[in-house]
Amino acid sequence: MSVLLLVILHMLGSLEQFMLSSARGAAQSCVQKWIMAVTGDETAATGDMPAYQIRTPTTTLPQGVVMAASPGTLHSPQQMAEEATRKRELRLLKNREAAKECRRRKKEYIKCLESRVAVLEVQNKKLIQELETLKDICSSKTD
Repeated sequence: MSVLLLVILHMLGSLEQFMLSSARGAAQSCVQKWIMAVTGDETAATGDMPAYQIRTPTTTLPQGVVMAASPGTLHSPQQMAEEATRKRELRLLKNREAAKECRRRKKEYIKCLESRVAVLEVQNKKLIQELETLKDICSSKTD
């Protein structure tokens, strides 16, 4: 069981590295989109989710640690059941972490969209006021 614990700890470390690098890039992208929207750049904030890259882990497993037992080494039904349970738990753990990351990215994406809406509403109000001013100027010249 200690080998299994080492494997899980190694995988969690790699996942944590990936999540930290993704979070930094996504937050930077959101801020850049918001700044471009405020400055009036038409190409700002297209609504696309930021791209994430998977990084290879910087640490390696300790020598002699094997990720999973090969099917030829499992002999007893008890060992096979333990292996199936281990795989299920690992899959559930990965799925839980992936769902958590997905919810975090969705929340960040919605915040970006909300800030973009706020900026566009302000811009729209300014344009409406400008239009009214220009209409007044035009009507006063024709009179």
